[in-house]
Amino acid sequence: MPAWTDQLRFAFQPVVNLATGSVAALEILARPERGDILTAARRSADLDAELAGLAVRSAAHQETLLPLHVNVFAATLAELPGLTALRKAVQDVGRRPWEITVDIGGPFTHVPRRALLEAVAGLRQDGYRICADGVGDGDLPLRLLGDLGPDLVKLDASLCAEPADDRGGRAAVAAMRQLCEVLGSLLAVEGVETERQYAAVRAAGAQLAQGFLFAPPARRPAADVYVPERPDGYGPVASGYAGGAGAPAGPPVTQFLQPAALLPMSASAGAVRSHLTGFPGVSGVLLVDPDGVPVRAIDRDRFLLSLSGRYGHALYADRPALRLADRPRTVGADATAWEVLDVVTDGDRGRTGDDVAVVDEQGRCVGVVHLADILRALAESRVEEAARLNPLTRLPGSDAVNAEVDRRIADGRAFALSWLDVDGFKQVNDGAGFAAGDALIRAVGQVLAGTAARLPTARVGHIGGDDFLVLAGPDDLEPFAAAVLDVPWSAGGLPVTLSLATVVCAPGSVTGHGPAAAALAPLKKAAKSLTGASSWVLGQPGAPGHEVRRGRRRGD
Repeated sequence: MPAWTDQLRFAFQPVVNLATGSVAALEILARPERGDILTAARRSADLDAELAGLAVRSAAHQETLLPLHVNVFAATLAELPGLTALRKAVQDVGRRPWEITVDIGGPFTHVPRRALLEAVAGLRQDGYRICADGVGDGDLPLRLLGDLGPDLVKLDASLCAEPADDRGGRAAVAAMRQLCEVLGSLLAVEGVETERQYAAVRAAGAQLAQGFLFAPPARRPAADVYVPERPDGYGPVASGYAGGAGAPAGPPVTQFLQPAALLPMSASAGAVRSHLTGFPGVSGVLLVDPDGVPVRAIDRDRFLLSLSGRYGHALYADRPALRLADRPRTVGADATAWEVLDVVTDGDRGRTGDDVAVVDEQGRCVGVVHLADILRALAESRVEEAARLNPLTRLPGSDAVNAEVDRRIADGRAFALSWLDVDGFKQVNDGAGFAAGDALIRAVGQVLAGTAARLPTARVGHIGGDDFLVLAGPDDLEPFAAAVLDVPWSAGGLPVTLSLATVVCAPGSVTGHGPAAAALAPLKKAAKSLTGASSWVLGQPGAPGHEVRRGRRRGD
């Protein structure tokens, strides 16, 4: 062991899951008693890799079950892709790669791009999780961030200085949240020190956070952290929407991920009992094969009840725990909260409260989710969703459609955005009455929602009054047009016509929902200028003129 390690200590800072209020992992921070070993590690890949291995070994002395975050410089990873010191430490202390997140920090300038990406691919193949650390105050290019495809993005503490008063900081956090959605990454914010900062990062959609507000770095892992109550008294909740026609499929399961207690499938019932009694917060144990794939699941209450019964200890203590285990219930890491609920409700009713294991693409367990967290989040997201719906049509507003437009732009997908409204709606209300006007709007909304329900990629929003937004694939326009334009409409016995304007956006033709809406505005005006029955015009961003699909120009 090098002599400099005598002057080195490690501190542990919790990474808090904002959806559940629990500790999701521990970041291990080197704390030299003298000298500047971190600066030396930045210049020496061997030293940096050795520090990562020592961090894992120091956590083993604390007997924590929590997943770990270990810091490594990008240059180290490019130069030493094997990270032998880290891998050996993980193996020696009995940890599994998928319990370790490698926090890759800058500088990234002059780091060979291909070598870095190949090293990351190798770590990910072996099960290690990848985090892009210090984003927002370093030199990590956005293109490289996209190529890394990290499991987690940590925003630098500078973006959390005073986000409640900093429009730029809030916008940066919110923009990174949208990028993380596209990349399939979780978003964490470092340096949260006040409740105002906590409220701001939650509002921006961050799912994880670190900072002195929750718990400062300490020599021993924190057993409890402070998480402020929400103003409505409900405590932490997950962001996202829950189900519904034309709405996203619910918050991702990774927002509720909890550390899993894993033991080899050869473990005896006595070993499992010792594990459960030694860690009272563990609700169950997963028995895994050598690759980390769950083979059996043990529920805490049922297991301890079996052993506490008459002759239970004598019958089971020295025998394989498999005899008291059930088949595990699993979902993929890309599942949503609703899919977890489907797994729970389709299984044995006696196991409704059991944890559900979350597995990666190779079937390895990366954590568990608790049913109580899922139910609470889905119930609250329903409430939040209802608050955003138009009270007349029960359709979401423009925000939901705009967010989906931005996602499709980021994915490089073609789409068609349409604006539909009632011709002369004020005159409709004046002539037929407000009740008849409301009935007409409800009927149009129902037809749009019913059409969208048959088209998986379609989204419908009610902006307000008689204005609707429709987002669909370019090939799915005719069903909407036929449903609303090729049928007669009336309000209070008075005939009514509708106008539809559509802008078809090829990949790269617009940069966001704002430019798409701007390209749609002149098309709406053109549609309103047509005569005859209900009208429809179609155009493209930046292209001169438009195509008339329904209606006729004045004078024709």
